[in-house]
Amino acid sequence: MNLKNFTWDLDSDGLGVLTWDMKDKSMNVIDESVGQDLNAAIDAIVADPAVKGVVLTSAKDTFSGGADLTMLERMGATLKANLKAKGPDAAIADFFEQTRQFSLVIRKLETCGKPFVAAITGMCLGGGFEITLGCHARIASDNPKLRVGLPEVKVGLFPGAGGTQRVPRMADIQSSLQMLLKGDQLKADRAKAMNLIDEIVPADKLIEAAKARLKAGVDPVKPWDKPKFKQPSGPIYSAAGMMVWPPANAIYRRETYDNFPGARAIMSCVYEGLLVPFDTALKIESRYFAHVLRQPQAHAMIRSLFLSLGALGKGLRRPAGVPPTSLNKVGVIGAGFMGASIAYVTAQAGMDVVLIDRDQESADKGKAHIAGELDKLVKRGRLDQARRDAMLAKVTATPDFGALKDCQLVVEAVFENREVKAEATKKAEAALPATAVFASNTSTLPITGLAEASSRPDHFIGLHFFSPVEKMPLVEIIVGKKTSPETLARSMDFVQKIRKTPIVVNDSRGFFTSRVCGAFISEGHRLLKEGVPAAMIENCARYAGMPVGPLSLNDEVAIDLSWKIMDQTRRDAEAAGQKYEGSGTEDILELMVKKLERFGRKNGKGFYDYPADGKKRLWPELAKHFPADPKLLYGEGEDKRAKEDEIKKRLLYVQAVDTARCLEQNVLTNPQDGDVGSIMGLGFAPQTGGAISLIDQVGIKTFVAECDALAKKYGPQFEVPKLLRDMAAKGQSFYANYHAAKAA
Repeated sequence: MNLKNFTWDLDSDGLGVLTWDMKDKSMNVIDESVGQDLNAAIDAIVADPAVKGVVLTSAKDTFSGGADLTMLERMGATLKANLKAKGPDAAIADFFEQTRQFSLVIRKLETCGKPFVAAITGMCLGGGFEITLGCHARIASDNPKLRVGLPEVKVGLFPGAGGTQRVPRMADIQSSLQMLLKGDQLKADRAKAMNLIDEIVPADKLIEAAKARLKAGVDPVKPWDKPKFKQPSGPIYSAAGMMVWPPANAIYRRETYDNFPGARAIMSCVYEGLLVPFDTALKIESRYFAHVLRQPQAHAMIRSLFLSLGALGKGLRRPAGVPPTSLNKVGVIGAGFMGASIAYVTAQAGMDVVLIDRDQESADKGKAHIAGELDKLVKRGRLDQARRDAMLAKVTATPDFGALKDCQLVVEAVFENREVKAEATKKAEAALPATAVFASNTSTLPITGLAEASSRPDHFIGLHFFSPVEKMPLVEIIVGKKTSPETLARSMDFVQKIRKTPIVVNDSRGFFTSRVCGAFISEGHRLLKEGVPAAMIENCARYAGMPVGPLSLNDEVAIDLSWKIMDQTRRDAEAAGQKYEGSGTEDILELMVKKLERFGRKNGKGFYDYPADGKKRLWPELAKHFPADPKLLYGEGEDKRAKEDEIKKRLLYVQAVDTARCLEQNVLTNPQDGDVGSIMGLGFAPQTGGAISLIDQVGIKTFVAECDALAKKYGPQFEVPKLLRDMAAKGQSFYANYHAAKAA
């Protein structure tokens, strides 16, 4: 066989090994050439009578990471060209056939008459896993890093090469839907329990075991291609089926609010596909796949959550010409929850950590927090005791700043107060090597101002971590006016080493994420003052795609912290002889913090109550302080629905407008950082692709007009920047014209 991406070996027993090995890539991915190779290999195998069976495996540590999503981008570009050249009917027909080609290749493998056994190594996801599902048996290595799954829903798509049809014909319907809708990556034992894997063997016996299975006999006809096939959970229209589908639909609505076309398509594909013969089911799946692939949400999610996220994670914003840094020892000043968490992920990444606090007892508490987190991993089977002990031993807890003497980078994570941070800066710099980077973990205080306490502001930078640090994937890197390119590069090396995605922003108060987060929270406060019931505010935010409502988010970040930030901003403005431009909701913060002492989750009472023996609930007394408009509380029909739609729009648009302002003010330098940062840092409605992608989807001209109407009705928070007006006048969009518009 003359194949680009596979090698072929046939033994004397007639058992062939088809090995996937893309020479120019670190991981096997599916592109057009892989489909062509696999199709040619199947034809050659069927035509050769000497071949009795085939083992399909990978030469790499992983089987496959799934599809190369740039291939889908190319399909979209081809469709766009064909719409002009051929017209909509012919173009869409061609697009449909193009999108289903790989599914047809897998079906060809499945029905070729010769048995295929997949020998799975390491990670096997997306289209790669769909190939193995088309095989007639699957054997997995006992590699603890092995994961199988269909995660396409996380980037706005769904499995389009038979995954929505094979999984629910192999596993029970509840487990199948959960796996497909969550995009779960399953360990080998879980996949085996679901009948998605047949056998788990030692890694060094994988090919041997696969061949042994072929010798023992593998039926080359799938169960669903036999007349008496019965679905694992029974027919849809049965007593068992009726116990599944109504609650499944309810859970789907509760979890997604019907915001994601890919998730909706999964429900439709599985339901409709299980009612018809298998080949018809595959055609149904392909039609939904082609439809979803054409939706702007899918395009935006692929761009932001795959292409842009991947590029930023690989150091897209790293200054050119600066050699990479090998970081071995890092200091963390402040052993509270945030500082201890930063120290934890740093130690996990293999670096030595000096954890400093005001006294030994406080430093030890921080190390105890790290020990507790490591113990959780041991309990869950994700870490053995020896590695746990080795990681904890990397952390030195001390009040002695002199211990920083050989640290290459220090993260200051003390109280959000300019004077306290200045003191920590001076003490650290007295001990640090001259080349060390000093990074302040601050959410709002301008880095250039904090750097005034430094004797070497060119080595000073901001690293804004998000809580909880161990779970949140983003770090916002803030460049001060005197921060050097070398300092930025070394900071990015650190962020990448702890396996976080960096976005780089220029200095300003609140930077990007905190100011946009504040805009979202403030709009929730305004709605509350307008008489919108608190429950309606919170629910509308979730309906719009936000993970939590603005009141809940304010409780999480701490209402008293919001008040302190507001108070610090006001005092800084007064000290500079400037007028304080408030949000108009300062009275709510004053009421909650100064009069009611409701600080949020931290003291168990905020906009919500946090009972020790139950789930959080909205504070019942809230309505006394902010009476609800009876029309909204008890209203019915179109008026209430229109109000809900307007609230959803306000909560998203207020964030998008402020993101556009960040671009105009050069806080953000490109749309990609705005989109990735808004989703990964703020939880901005993922189905939109991010705050900037939302503006592009709406259309800048339409967005400006809608914001003008909202500004007239509700206030200046919706006033769009000149950048948007200029782009609207020229019919431009961010992803097509932003840099040209900025230059003009």
